[in-house]
Amino acid sequence: MSDRKDMELIAELVPPGSRVLDLGCGNGELLAHLRDHRQCSGYGIEIDDSNVLACTQRGVDVIQLNLEDGLAIFDDQSFDVVLQLDTLQHLRHTERMLRETARVGRVGIVSFPNFAHWPNRLQIAAGRMPVTRVLPYQWYDTPNIRVGTFADFEVLARKNGLNVRESFGIQDGRTVRRFPNLRASVAVFKFDRG
Repeated sequence: MSDRKDMELIAELVPPGSRVLDLGCGNGELLAHLRDHRQCSGYGIEIDDSNVLACTQRGVDVIQLNLEDGLAIFDDQSFDVVLQLDTLQHLRHTERMLRETARVGRVGIVSFPNFAHWPNRLQIAAGRMPVTRVLPYQWYDTPNIRVGTFADFEVLARKNGLNVRESFGIQDGRTVRRFPNLRASVAVFKFDRG
């Protein structure tokens, strides 16, 4: 999560004092923000060595773990909130990780680039894969295994027995609630087990 305003919008979804698990926590910026501004505690999960070091330098508790291996080290409902921000598109076993998110947390919050955002649609109509601020890679060097849309996640959530409690898009640091599949570059969902 690189944009500060986007991070703050998502942080508002986390109740103060929550115990948080951040899957793919990057450099720990969001967890540090939650600790400092919302009195939250918890852990980050990260695989990249440099990000693990950045987390420890921020004073964020981090566990180096490959998310593809699952979350078996955590008991059911171990956390109030499990964050999975900008990670789903990098995982091979997306459905399994969503179920694991719902298992270890009372609430899950996910965000991912919304492939159906109108500028992406225009680039595809012109015959090119989109390259945008949120999807900054060429098709041949992207770390993304898959792309998804706002509408796709709603179907995936239902299929896996998840209740979407809140959803919105983010565009230019603002929430988008009207036609987010078309008007937002980032999709955000807050859910729990059905």
